[in-house]
Amino acid sequence: MADAPAYRIWPPVALGVPLVAGWILTAVVGDPITLPVGPSRVIALVLIAGFALWNGWALWLMARHRTALLPGGATSTILDRGPFRVSRNPLYLGLIALDIALALLWPSFWALVLTPLGVAALWWGAITPEERYLGEKFGTEYDDYRARVRRWL
Repeated sequence: MADAPAYRIWPPVALGVPLVAGWILTAVVGDPITLPVGPSRVIALVLIAGFALWNGWALWLMARHRTALLPGGATSTILDRGPFRVSRNPLYLGLIALDIALALLWPSFWALVLTPLGVAALWWGAITPEERYLGEKFGTEYDDYRARVRRWL
């Protein structure tokens, strides 16, 4: 077994492709529904701040415990504190929030609507292989963690 998850899709690509496709659709054909700029911008800024704090905290913990910071690296330990106490995938949760924020900042109805496609690609392409890798590497320790902590929230 290689000491890294065998991703089918790199996480930022899984979320980024539908986002860019939505922006292109908005630019080419327009949006069927116009998102309100003022409220959309406020929500987007809150999501970006949340992303920065949440992912910053998770990355700080990962660095502190000397485990891989980038997707696809070797995991040295199961983290179960901070954001990892409430989500098995806090970095992906933060990326989804950032994805929604960017769709709202454009604003692009299509990018917003395509977000679930990115989440599905993330689940299939990154989360499933990552969970398989962690289960093989850490066995019952990871099984116990999965029983205590939800995938998302």
